[in-house]
Amino acid sequence: MTILRQFRTARNAMVGGALAALAFGLATAPAIAADLAITVANVANAQGKVLVAVCTPETFLGPNCPYTAAEPARPGSVTVVVHKVPPGTYAVQSFHDENQNLELDRNFLGLPKEGVGFSNDAPMRFGPPRYADAALTVAEPVARTTLTLRYLIER
Repeated sequence: MTILRQFRTARNAMVGGALAALAFGLATAPAIAADLAITVANVANAQGKVLVAVCTPETFLGPNCPYTAAEPARPGSVTVVVHKVPPGTYAVQSFHDENQNLELDRNFLGLPKEGVGFSNDAPMRFGPPRYADAALTVAEPVARTTLTLRYLIER
């Protein structure tokens, strides 16, 4: 092998190795988490807090959603920011915890006594919405969405 050929072979190996290392580094670099700002509309009064939960398909409609936040209630709209949400697809659920017991209170029929809402204002037809109807994409570094609370029992 000539010196020139050896040089080209070595150079190509170095460049290829450097590109592979760069690609690996980019592929394994942690994604920057987002701050998800959720504007909750139709808050009935200033009692208690507005709670939001950002949920995976496995945790949707349950109490163990991985990302949560709350803000004091006030009539109209309240913006709640959930920090450090990794990029991905989630559904947001929210309720107006008027008595601050951290539970969605229900009547004897199981209907929520406090206002509830879901991302995309997902329809609630004879029960809670489907995850697919409430799903939204969170991208870095800041994401926003709006949902409307529904009070299913006349106040």
